[in-house]
Amino acid sequence: MNKVAFYTLGCKVNQYETEAMMEAFEKAGYEIVEYDDYSDIYIINTCTVTNIGDRKSRQIIRRALDHNPDAFIAVVGCYSQIAPQEILEIPGVKLVVGTNERSRIVELVEEVQNMDKKISVVGDIMEIKEFEEMSIRNYKSRSRAFIKIQEGCEQYCTYCIIPYARGRVRSRKPESIVEEVKALAESGYKEVVLTGIHVGSYGKDLGNIGLIDIIKMVHEVDGIERLRLSSVEPRTFDDAFLSSLPKLNKLCRHFHISLQSGCDETLKRMNRKYTTQEYREVVNKLRQIYPDVGITTDIIVGFPGETDEEFQKTVEFVEEMAFSSMHIFKFSPRKGTPAAKFKGQVDPKVKDERSKIISKIAEKNHIKFMNSLKGKSLEVLYEQKVDENSNFYEGLTDNYIRVIAEAAYDIKGRIINTRLQDIKDDYMIGILEKI
Repeated sequence: MNKVAFYTLGCKVNQYETEAMMEAFEKAGYEIVEYDDYSDIYIINTCTVTNIGDRKSRQIIRRALDHNPDAFIAVVGCYSQIAPQEILEIPGVKLVVGTNERSRIVELVEEVQNMDKKISVVGDIMEIKEFEEMSIRNYKSRSRAFIKIQEGCEQYCTYCIIPYARGRVRSRKPESIVEEVKALAESGYKEVVLTGIHVGSYGKDLGNIGLIDIIKMVHEVDGIERLRLSSVEPRTFDDAFLSSLPKLNKLCRHFHISLQSGCDETLKRMNRKYTTQEYREVVNKLRQIYPDVGITTDIIVGFPGETDEEFQKTVEFVEEMAFSSMHIFKFSPRKGTPAAKFKGQVDPKVKDERSKIISKIAEKNHIKFMNSLKGKSLEVLYEQKVDENSNFYEGLTDNYIRVIAEAAYDIKGRIINTRLQDIKDDYMIGILEKI
């Protein structure tokens, strides 16, 4: 059994963990193949944020048998952690691993493939107190790399199952993070993205260290030219954090600050730990520090009890904030969370209408932000060709605008000053300046 295929559902943390498992198999001599190809082993890294995520996970698991009815199927991740017995009952599944023990995935597969029975190694995630090391040295992309620095969440938002799937906050040791960043820099990576389940809580379990401290350590690594944060919450930006930002010239002018609702009453039912006024103050301070800063966010519409008046407050707030980009989700009751049992569940048609309204605002503000950048020269990290038959490359500005520019030579993995000219769809057309 020497071919292994992977499928990843869900977030950037899952993608990081899949990359780490792929690297472990490659080191053990296995050949990595595409998921829709014939393989001896299929590994599905699952998501359980919504009931729909569970269903899609089951569909992907069953799809493996279409390619090889005798394949060894291992299912890992959040859905495995929440419902291991349910997954074991799916035909073909031989091994179930939760959100711990993935660093042993090769060893576990090799042990179980010689057994006649199905095996689950899912334990009580709440008992796990140490961060599980799963470092990566060679990403498939050569321009920017995601680095997992933290695991677990203790926020317990009423709509979210993730604290039960990922467990308590566990932070990665600073020296381990810096070591991985140095190795990535030596391999030619220009940008690193610090990610985790609740990044803002980094260091809570380590003592006298916090997120801003690890940002400063990574900032000092030679060869890394950009440092970006994944999703954080408003209370991450205390006075000490904000006062440090002007000195961190590698930190990207882009912050994804989770909002979920622009109404304080709704936020309270969600058990979010901030008010709209706190959120407003953080955004205003960031805009004072950084010209052309990109502020992106997430919004949930149709949360239980959301009246027309509450929704209107969200509409007014997102218009005021003028986010450069927004992810909009219609509330989906997740079995096992308090919000699934809340009174005042919103009609699906109302959710659809509210989603359309917020989407129009998001599109308008995205175009407005891109228009404000027309004619400006920004550094763009070019990631890949648009397609193999063209001379156009696509990349990202530090404030998270996708740019496409023509080049007469290979610019993949390079950061180049680019004058932004026009808007096309949800990206901008740029012209390379002298290198």
